[in-house]
Amino acid sequence: MKRHRILLADDNDDILAAFQEGLEKHGFDVVPAATVNEALRLISIENFDVLLSDLHMPDACDGFTVINAMRHTQPHAVTLVLSGYPVLQAALSGLLLQADQVLVKPIGFAEITEIIQKKLANPSVHMAMNKERVAEILERDLDQTIQSWMSRVEHTEELTAISLTYQERTGHLPLLLGDVVRRLRLPPAAKGPISRAAREHGILRRKQGYTVPMVVEESRILQVSIFNTLQNNLGSVDFSTVLLDVMTIADEVDSQLKQAMLGFMETRAAKAAS
Repeated sequence: MKRHRILLADDNDDILAAFQEGLEKHGFDVVPAATVNEALRLISIENFDVLLSDLHMPDACDGFTVINAMRHTQPHAVTLVLSGYPVLQAALSGLLLQADQVLVKPIGFAEITEIIQKKLANPSVHMAMNKERVAEILERDLDQTIQSWMSRVEHTEELTAISLTYQERTGHLPLLLGDVVRRLRLPPAAKGPISRAAREHGILRRKQGYTVPMVVEESRILQVSIFNTLQNNLGSVDFSTVLLDVMTIADEVDSQLKQAMLGFMETRAAKAAS
């Protein structure tokens, strides 16, 4: 008889070990994942009949990310989420539209086994979901990403100490984000061209009176704003490539910061020489 495969996601090693042992004794093959990244990696390369994920791993609502990934990649799998907050069960059931059921801790292995067997015997019909690559999302939500960036800058006293118009503040962002999108569309091993826009941005910021920490802070906020856009699109993102895309984004933003700093330092050196 086929043993159903369960992906068990929880960042607590003791709970992970206990649940794995208990579920295996009830006839399941259990594959553990101690982090969100490990769960996403396993979802992208292996097949499972069931996902059993903790809601907090370690951040609040990390279970949402794992559930979304499973629903996109393996829509026929039974998806169950564990929560330690009984009073939130009804609310969570409404929020987790892509989960089959919310299970409240503490819960016994026999009860979990019964729930899984019932779900497998009477599978829910899950509609196929449209998937978007990260590049498409960033291109589509360019304006929202810029607004997110600007909102964070406006609450950063260090940056607002220099008075700039909206255009002076954000004019470089469509170019930098365009470079990110182009990089994402290259083959995984390709580095992509050096961002000319980033270098010119560094030159401009030097002329506007920025300091090195201010340029670095702007770059950090850009990366946060990009990831915020992805967070807002978890319902449609293609999880089969999202980890690689996130690493590519981080590498490209770091590369852009390097180019901005080179432009910034060149301007300072030229000024000193004159």
